[in-house]
Amino acid sequence: MRLVIAITGASGVIYGIRALEVLKRLGVETHLVLSEWGEKTIRIETDKDGDYVRSLATKVYDDANMAAPVSSGSFRTDGMAVIPCSMKTLAGIANGLDDTLVARAAGVCIKESRKVVVVPREAPLSRIHLENMSKLAGLPNVVIMPAMPGFYHRPKTMEDLIDHVVGKVLDQFGIQHELFKRWGEKTGTDF
Repeated sequence: MRLVIAITGASGVIYGIRALEVLKRLGVETHLVLSEWGEKTIRIETDKDGDYVRSLATKVYDDANMAAPVSSGSFRTDGMAVIPCSMKTLAGIANGLDDTLVARAAGVCIKESRKVVVVPREAPLSRIHLENMSKLAGLPNVVIMPAMPGFYHRPKTMEDLIDHVVGKVLDQFGIQHELFKRWGEKTGTDF
């Protein structure tokens, strides 16, 4: 499997970092596009740095490199996750701007009927945000998956919450994992 992973400047970069860590462990080929603000947010929100995050990916591209392989439909991938997705990037993708490599790679996946999972991380959401999400959600191969962890698996740590969101993203690509207990698995409560 070959996936494009984009980390933008939205709060919640830990989701993208964790996704890369898990995908590397599972042997999935990843092509990372790390935006300038994605890298800055990594330094703001975590004890990691851009070099660490880049080391998790199979290949890394600058967000300004419009000649990168992921900018072309002839470069075969199994899809893309934008995790987390800023509202600026979401608007760019929803409106076909293709003004950054993240937006272009997502546009390529959309036109080639490849799955795109967008993980917006913003609150509250304005009508403009919701309209852009609705526009994308209307496409058959786009999934809007807000970073909203569930609690039915009885999370004990922040990592449990992060893993739930990441696991839900991996589910969209059919990637087997054990990041959280699924509904119906033993959680200590009978209903």
